[in-house]
Amino acid sequence: MEACHRRPGTPGVGKTTLGKELASRSGLKYVNVGDLAREGQLYDGYDEEYDCPILDEDRVVDELENQMSEGGVIVDYHGCDFFPERWFHIVFVLKTDNSVLYKRLETRGYNEKKLKDNIQCEIFQILYEEALASYKEEIVHQLPSNNPEDLEDNIDQILKWIEQWVKDHSS
Repeated sequence: MEACHRRPGTPGVGKTTLGKELASRSGLKYVNVGDLAREGQLYDGYDEEYDCPILDEDRVVDELENQMSEGGVIVDYHGCDFFPERWFHIVFVLKTDNSVLYKRLETRGYNEKKLKDNIQCEIFQILYEEALASYKEEIVHQLPSNNPEDLEDNIDQILKWIEQWVKDHSS
């Protein structure tokens, strides 16, 4: 049995960088839900206002079900309220200072509305609150993600958690 991890957070907080590096160092499988949806065309329309496809959440869950039941998966996506609670042993929500996040999203070329809404989402900790509402509070943890030092600290902390989880659940 392997631990499964979830990384929600506002776009631009470093979920993908952390997830890929963590998978590389831990041997766990990394799944970026955005890439999965793009490859499988798991969409239910297009949002003109935000200039992005609308995820078909039911199809995404169906697509991931077998992988998740095997365990050992790091899931990277900005939202989390549609994933089954049984899938995850721990959830890490990344948080970035607004000035840092603004620069990251601006560099991505986000339109003004998308940029403003994502910054507000971070200010009001919408995704952290969503994670707390979707999973048991004791498995939801918020981590800073402002600079390379935070990245290394987060990887070290999560690797220690994985090691302890495996030790505690080995039979």
